[in-house]
Amino acid sequence: MYDGVIQDLIDELGRLPGIGPKSAQRIAFFLLDSDPEDVHRFASTLTEVKDKVHFCSICGNVTVDTECRICSDPRRDLSVLCVVEESKDVVAIERTREFRGRYHVLGGAISPIAGIGPDQLRIKELLQRLQDGAVTEVIIATDPNLEGEATATYLIRMLSPYGLRVSKLASGLPVGGDLEYADELTLGRAFEGRTTIASVTNV
Repeated sequence: MYDGVIQDLIDELGRLPGIGPKSAQRIAFFLLDSDPEDVHRFASTLTEVKDKVHFCSICGNVTVDTECRICSDPRRDLSVLCVVEESKDVVAIERTREFRGRYHVLGGAISPIAGIGPDQLRIKELLQRLQDGAVTEVIIATDPNLEGEATATYLIRMLSPYGLRVSKLASGLPVGGDLEYADELTLGRAFEGRTTIASVTNV
């Protein structure tokens, strides 16, 4: 519809999640009208993010260091681990100020339609983190949708031999929604009212 690089820009912006054709066109023309220095700074920031940001060696959260700020914080409770799908879910939970443990980011959810199975997620790394016995409770905080529920069910089965308290976020989160869009009060209440799925058994 537009000439050369203008249409290329609109097409690239349209590939971003939540950006439709009209939004992509609006953003493209906003960039065209912007000061060249602002656009260069924006482009430089995108390049810097791709060059410097990677995944935490412990939990899989995004960070610019070897370990993220949560894993490197000695004040966090080592005995409780909250399992989430994406790094954005960590931010959502941290906003509630209800959780003082550590996290494990799976990097997605089980989705056969999208070709994502357990082997594509950081489940093996999760199980490795449980080997030393420091963790006594695992909170499963996957999204309340079909993929999240399938992932939670799989995790519960994988965690059952470890003799841990396994809990899941309580109702209050909308079914079919994402943690990212839950308000602090709803997410905080979900944490307070989490239900136990499995408990420690003395052998």
